Amino acid sequence: MASRYAPTQTATSGQVVQINHLEMYYEEYGAGKPLVLLHGFGGCVQNWHPFIAQLSERYRLILVDLRGHGHSTNPDNKFTHSEAAGDVFLLLDKLGIDRFSAMGMSTGGMTLLHMATRQPRRIDAMVLISATSHFPEQARVIMRRASFGTMPQAVRDMYSECAKRGDEQIRQLITQFNAFHEDYDDMNFTAQSLSTITARTLVVHGDRDVFFPVEIPVNIYRSIPDAALWIIPGGDHVPIYDSAVPFTATALRFLDGADSK
Repeated sequence: MASRYAPTQTATSGQVVQINHLEMYYEEYGAGKPLVLLHGFGGCVQNWHPFIAQLSERYRLILVDLRGHGHSTNPDNKFTHSEAAGDVFLLLDKLGIDRFSAMGMSTGGMTLLHMATRQPRRIDAMVLISATSHFPEQARVIMRRASFGTMPQAVRDMYSECAKRGDEQIRQLITQFNAFHEDYDDMNFTAQSLSTITARTLVVHGDRDVFFPVEIPVNIYRSIPDAALWIIPGGDHVPIYDSAVPFTATALRFLDGADSK
């Protein structure tokens, strides 16, 4: 049974820092080696709240609201995964964090691909959940047609919960999401570019993903040196919320294996 993508948050427990002209919100939990957690498009740090109890027993968690999401601002009113990667690096620099591990779902995973190819030495291990190297036509059709009214109820609930500035923020995010269908530069990773990644990588994907067919994560897995692949049977986009999927245990086993080397 799936839980809410973004459980209700009654009080904020994070901080806001200035990143160039953005205000970026983040939350911290636990202690130990840093583990950066990046949410999906339209989401926020609360996407990770169902998993933090177990993850924080082993790691210092850094949950980030990407530009324009949650409590973070975005005066430019545009979103690229490349720019989001730069924002996260600047936040980690401000926090004095050099090397880290990371997990990202969908847009969070795509942001991690930019980070892992731009500054490979800084990421020890990463888990990419429902990420892609490029936008296939089936994803572009969904992106072009998307509106708040046509989204599945669970996704509408997530947008409503995560958009801390209300309806105007939701409209801005959906406009940015629509714009992805025309963008061929931001997500344009080749096998050659992915081969430069040195982070120990686990690729997680549902075999019924409506955005990105299973051939894409298989190619990412084959292109990143020594990567691992977990295809979840019957899983749709970001299939980790199903209680029958042992996501947290599997992710921790993978990350702990990276730390033991």
